[in-house]
Amino acid sequence: MTTVNITTTKNTVTVNEGDATVVTVATQGPQGPAFASTGTSLNDSNKVDGSVVFFDSSSGTFIADSTTTKLTLVNGGNF
Repeated sequence: MTTVNITTTKNTVTVNEGDATVVTVATQGPQGPAFASTGTSLNDSNKVDGSVVFFDSSSGTFIADSTTTKLTLVNGGNF
């Protein structure tokens, strides 16, 4: 009979078994830094090769899409 008890509040693992057993325990590490210090998000669901990231103030989001690319800036941009 194999019994495995895991108590997360104490970070303890107890295994009771007659044969040698390998138990691997993993915990989720800390999250990395946010995309922006203000909590702003990035919408890159429509990104393509050469997309340029820009900030859209109406949605409060940085966007990378197929409309604003390095080619549209060079060929059709107003400078």
